[in-house]
Amino acid sequence: MSEHAPQACDLIIEAGLIVPVMPLGQVLHQHALVIDGGVIVAILPMAEARARFVAQQTHSRPDSVLIPGLVNAHTHNPMTLLRGIADDLPLMAWLQEHIWPAEGRVISPEFVADGCTFAIAEMLRGGTTCCNEHYFFPDAQAETYKKYGFRARIGLPVIDFPTAWAKTDEEYFARAGEVQAAWRGDGLISMALAPHAPYTVNDANFRRVHELAAQWDIPVHLHLHETAQEVQQSLEQYGQRPIARLDKLGLINERLIAVHMTQLTEAEIHLCAERGVSVVHCPESNLKLASGFCPACALLRAGVNLAIGTDGAASNNDLDMFGETRTAALLAKAVAEDATALSAAEALHAATLGSARAMGLGEVIGSLEVGKQADIACIALDSLEAQPLYNVISQIVYATGRHQVSDVWIAGQPKLIHRKLVEMDEAELAANARQWQAKVQG
Repeated sequence: MSEHAPQACDLIIEAGLIVPVMPLGQVLHQHALVIDGGVIVAILPMAEARARFVAQQTHSRPDSVLIPGLVNAHTHNPMTLLRGIADDLPLMAWLQEHIWPAEGRVISPEFVADGCTFAIAEMLRGGTTCCNEHYFFPDAQAETYKKYGFRARIGLPVIDFPTAWAKTDEEYFARAGEVQAAWRGDGLISMALAPHAPYTVNDANFRRVHELAAQWDIPVHLHLHETAQEVQQSLEQYGQRPIARLDKLGLINERLIAVHMTQLTEAEIHLCAERGVSVVHCPESNLKLASGFCPACALLRAGVNLAIGTDGAASNNDLDMFGETRTAALLAKAVAEDATALSAAEALHAATLGSARAMGLGEVIGSLEVGKQADIACIALDSLEAQPLYNVISQIVYATGRHQVSDVWIAGQPKLIHRKLVEMDEAELAANARQWQAKVQG
């Protein structure tokens, strides 16, 4: 064989534009991604890709932009089946008087599996290829995400009261260990310890979480400094703010995925930067529950890794990462009183590589780079709403809707092609959601 003979590969995706996210702000014109074994093996001008590689399949998208699949760094996806059940309420009333009672009526492995399935369809149609879960029955979640080839880090729940998943502290940790062991080393599914929040987890359980996270080498995914009420309650109960309490327990470190973070002092921001904490900004849920404003710009400028999440569909009410990223960018400017805060390129980075890094997956996904997994979203730019096109990164963040996502691949496998879900029946999904609505309403 000649040394110049074309090299075989699985897939070539050609596009008018590619935004790889790294380097920040880069835009490639008339390039192609070359994929083999689920991994990006080359990013080349189209003509060069055609000359050097012969693919089993080629997709040409001349009027589109390829971006890394969006990474939803905090969500409760089974709660998609509770979308809109209790709106226009503050966090504690929403949670304690409506959400927890509703969950008590219906929560089960079947509810969790069906909720995740429904969420997967919504996420794929919105260009999201990976999520960071925080809910009960992690075993059912893992099986569902694996079934559909969707990348996920699943939270192993820890909370101080009995639930349908576990009744005692010992049972929470025993079941966490079983699920962690069952999925260790999987290519798509990984685990995190998921203590609910400082106001629902005691010191002894937090110490155990800290020890197990180090032992299992996994992150800790936690709601933290979500509301002023949470901080005040901690001051009254422990004589210190939640971050100070967790710091004494050893949890303020590079494993921590701190979600919401609307109540932060300058010293706390710098502590997070020094310790390598990642912060997940969930602006729409925070706005809707009037929880407060995460200082996204201050965090970023201090050197904190910033990620973006939708939170659950019961408090958002969607899993739309394009909408979330746009809100994050706009809100950051208002909070910082600075129009340059959280630029379009920085916002897209937060929704992709920032989220991947928060989840401990930054070496695997989050940017279109050689050697990384081929998790890719394709956005059509041929509609009237996408014209004229001056700056494609600004267009993605400020003017793109999830309905413009035409194609999605995860690990090089097609999940959405020409706006059609590859492995899922949309009518069946809708019918199933209506059945759960009837059960929830009783």
